[in-house]
Amino acid sequence: MIRRSTAARGLALAAVLSVGLAACSTSGGGGGGEGEGSAEPLVIGTILPVTGSLAYLGPPEFAGVGLAVDEINAAGGVLGNDVELENGDSGDSTDMSVSTNTATDLIGKGAQVAIGAASSSVSQNVLDQFTEAGVLQISPANTSTELSGASDLYTRTAPPDTVQGAALGSLILDGGHQKVAFLVQNETYGTGLRDNVQKAIEAAGAEVVYGGTGAGDEFAPGETNFSSIVTDALAAKPDAIAIIAFEETKAAVAELVSQGWDFNGTTYFCDGNTADYTKDFDKGTLEGVIGTIPGADPAQEFKDKASAWYEENEGEPLADYAYAAESYDAVILAALAAVKAGSTAGTDIAAEFAAVSGANGGTEVTTFEEGVAALEAGDEIHYKGVSGIGPINEDNDPSSAFVGVYKYDDKNAIVFERAIEGSVEG
Repeated sequence: MIRRSTAARGLALAAVLSVGLAACSTSGGGGGGEGEGSAEPLVIGTILPVTGSLAYLGPPEFAGVGLAVDEINAAGGVLGNDVELENGDSGDSTDMSVSTNTATDLIGKGAQVAIGAASSSVSQNVLDQFTEAGVLQISPANTSTELSGASDLYTRTAPPDTVQGAALGSLILDGGHQKVAFLVQNETYGTGLRDNVQKAIEAAGAEVVYGGTGAGDEFAPGETNFSSIVTDALAAKPDAIAIIAFEETKAAVAELVSQGWDFNGTTYFCDGNTADYTKDFDKGTLEGVIGTIPGADPAQEFKDKASAWYEENEGEPLADYAYAAESYDAVILAALAAVKAGSTAGTDIAAEFAAVSGANGGTEVTTFEEGVAALEAGDEIHYKGVSGIGPINEDNDPSSAFVGVYKYDDKNAIVFERAIEGSVEG
């Protein structure tokens, strides 16, 4: 897993990619106008984690975006112009000034579309900024249900927590567990996912013995001292523990180890922490831990292309692919929506985003080039992307999505086992 050691290089890449693009902003501001049409170059901005507790998610997300932009431009660009890329850092929820400043910067540079953030709380922080500027915000990783229908200028290519919550709850129940403890980060992502997992396990008659809704046991983002938290959780005699957090997971795991918790078949992670820990713990520490990540495991051809893109731009291949496919599809859908609208204005792209995702049916396409050809022929289209999501619904969420199930091996690396498909209400 690429962690903080590459964050500086990622930031350098962001700086390099943004050089000289400020002059490409539209005369109508970040949104590119009032929905009356714009044929100016499409500027894609990213607000993805380079620093902070989610920095490990940055590499695959940047790779997905960058690969999509390169392929779009190789196919002729959008409405006769190459797509331009402005990369920026989202930071995390411990310092919202990072995302606020990045949003301001992207708007000033004329971005009509912003890809990000990874954190639901960070997206909520910048949502009004982008909406007021007419910028379409597309997250490849947000799962909070609070973001469903939050704005006409907000959508996502990751499913809300109702899907992952049901899947993770089912996995815990399938393990035969009846008493579950949650170690939960106290922010939108953590509590929202916890609530949905809890709903699933309680519906089947299992019990939450620590960290449940309303108990007040959540820990603050950035927490490093888990001594009393783990002591209290283990005192409740759980037969399973679900850790819903980001990089805080490493400190929580270390404390669980010190207090003698047996992880094999009893511990569950989620997308915020289902990562590679081969360099963080002794071999075998996490063997048998089960984790989930929204999205189907991408095809090897896509993985190879995304990894090659990252190696060419960052000097090393990708170590994992979490949200790479969702990031790629977000850019392809935005570009196809601009072609359908005949405009690069953020409001116009938003108006056609669901349509090109297949909300109206139409010709199935799997690449940007195929989509453009079908649109130019006068067809409605259904872009079937690498992430496997269904058409965007009225809440601007995917109508269906996969959740990948992973198990840790004896080296503390995740191994894909299978994907569970779920539908989304709305």
